[in-house]
Amino acid sequence: MLLTARQQELLVFLKGYQRRNGLMPSTRDIQQHFGFASQTAAMSHLRALERKGVIRRLAGKARAVVFPEDINRETVDIPIYGDIPAGFAADNPEIADGKLTIDTRSMGLNPGAKPFALRVRGDSMTGAHIQHGDFVILDQRPPKPRDVVAALIDGESTLKRYLVVDNRPFLHAENPNYPDLIPAQELSIQGVMVGLLRTSI
Repeated sequence: MLLTARQQELLVFLKGYQRRNGLMPSTRDIQQHFGFASQTAAMSHLRALERKGVIRRLAGKARAVVFPEDINRETVDIPIYGDIPAGFAADNPEIADGKLTIDTRSMGLNPGAKPFALRVRGDSMTGAHIQHGDFVILDQRPPKPRDVVAALIDGESTLKRYLVVDNRPFLHAENPNYPDLIPAQELSIQGVMVGLLRTSI
């Protein structure tokens, strides 16, 4: 079915956003990207695409837009466990305060994976293109050197790159303003980053 120019632009935006982030944009993301006056306008354009059969919306799920050709993809809702400091380590809450819907296959997750999300706070990982306010999606798996990880170091949580030198693991910031973190007693990896969601375009 023929799309209007704006509907075609929206379809391109949806596909590009999903390819970059592994999940669909929110209606607020769409509103901000196109300069719509409200999220209602974004919803109206999504409904128009759905009527023309180029997308499908799933009831009861956040960011619940799928393409018909991707209907067999495996999407799951994952919990957001508060904030993770990407700066100097600090206490981190462990209570779910929301959910994200992600495509597990596009992130290379195994069927039995238990991914979760954390909201980044700070600027110590900007060299890895991780910014304040981003959501990092993590999997509970053993880390490999150079993985970006959520780690518990001497009782405090932080987001850093995991490195090993002379069989000694430590955490490296991707910002020269921050020092490496070397554990005095404990270094426990809580999750390995497998995806990133930027909350604005």
